[in-house]
Amino acid sequence: MAIIKRIAKGLALLIGVLVLAGVVFLASDWRFYKRLATFDRMNSMTNMEWFDPVIEVKPGQTFDLVVAEPGERTLSDDLVADLEAYAEGNGSMSLLVWHKGALQMEWYGEGSGRTSYMESASMHKSVMALLYGLAIDQGFIPSVDEPAATYLTEWQNDARSNITIRNMLQMAHGLSRASGGFSLLGDNMKLNMGTDWAGIALKSQAEDPPNTVFAYSNLNAQLLGLILQRATGMPYAEFLETALWSKVAESSAWVWLDRPGGLAKTSGSLFTPARNWLRLGLLHFNSGRVGDEQVVPEDWIAEVITPSPNNPNYGLQTWLGTEYREKVDYGKGVAAYVPHSEPFEARDVVYFDGAQGQRVYIIASEDLVIVRMGKGGLDFKTGAFLWDEPELPNLIIRSIRGADQTPVEP
Repeated sequence: MAIIKRIAKGLALLIGVLVLAGVVFLASDWRFYKRLATFDRMNSMTNMEWFDPVIEVKPGQTFDLVVAEPGERTLSDDLVADLEAYAEGNGSMSLLVWHKGALQMEWYGEGSGRTSYMESASMHKSVMALLYGLAIDQGFIPSVDEPAATYLTEWQNDARSNITIRNMLQMAHGLSRASGGFSLLGDNMKLNMGTDWAGIALKSQAEDPPNTVFAYSNLNAQLLGLILQRATGMPYAEFLETALWSKVAESSAWVWLDRPGGLAKTSGSLFTPARNWLRLGLLHFNSGRVGDEQVVPEDWIAEVITPSPNNPNYGLQTWLGTEYREKVDYGKGVAAYVPHSEPFEARDVVYFDGAQGQRVYIIASEDLVIVRMGKGGLDFKTGAFLWDEPELPNLIIRSIRGADQTPVEP
């Protein structure tokens, strides 16, 4: 009996030690472990409450969007019906079409509306690209050809000192990826959900010479956000608000932070209604102008949409329809790709790309801007996103041009 009691006491002590160790372990980074435990991949795009903490980016006074009257719409009733069926069939929450100076279609799915907030995914990167032009215009950064190590001082004494800001904006940085893959405690997972995104991103090392390999990377985008914060001397959300959002948007945006007072998630997670994405598309369409004000320098807009040396379909944190490829991939180290069943009907397509089919298409030759937000998916066996890139813009372009147009050759 005494032996049994001693064993029981020993087991109780061991369990107590393990429980205490577990509590200490979780308390060391409780916010990260809470995010891991509560993450819902299927609903993460719409559940802003999960993204804690967030910080508001406030709008300012801006022009009212022109909305086409029913009898003056340039989209046929048949096209509108086809677009509504398309949107409902692929889990869309919003679909907006701007054509010839007016909002021709504004559709929202069940449970969403004009004021609904949704996570942008990587479309945020294309917004950040605009901020670099403003940082240069306001004298915070002399040039994107400056070494990134000017601001990332941790890089000044190693091979990373050769990387320029332009290399990073073009996703030709040559950096290694965060380790760990899908391991719950690896650096890659901590880069996505942790509480020290800067610390994880700064661990990356030079793997390839800069400007030699296209390698789309959220880690790289986080470092670009850190550069802006250090160069401007203000939190990322503050610079976004004062330099851009207050001059473009009609309603607030919310930016996710790794921790209170910490770094913004600049690789994604910009929450704002679809109409603000339309306004950002119109900013591109109008070469940086909002009404009578040149908000973003015109030459910077041209720079953003110039094909980069290592990927003709990528400019500065922004995608282009320059060259037809059946599978548009994300470069070295990324298995995923976006299917292209055919070429774009227009050769000047510029677009923001966010996971699950978050898109803003800007097509100046057709006087057209399209916004689609909603849910999508990924075929994990093949790596294909469940999104046919040219399908939506081509459906609209063919209709507004007329059915007798000759298809574009690959």
